[in-house]
Amino acid sequence: MSQIKADRVVDARGSACPGPLMETIRVMKKMNVGEIVEILSTDPGSKNDIPAWAKKAGQEVLYVIEEQGYWRIFLKKVK
Repeated sequence: MSQIKADRVVDARGSACPGPLMETIRVMKKMNVGEIVEILSTDPGSKNDIPAWAKKAGQEVLYVIEEQGYWRIFLKKVK
């Protein structure tokens, strides 16, 4: 896990649903295929909502990690 280097970071800590997901979608639209985004979120719904959206959108979910007080979610743009 520690070897993953995110190309972009979405720091949505303190933002309530659907804020973290909306910000993730906005950033991913600007990314190139193969790039990785790391999302930081304190909203507990993000751990399910963001990966569910990514799978539905055909993107790759790399990791969902619980840190102290927030979640780190890594997605890879595949299309």
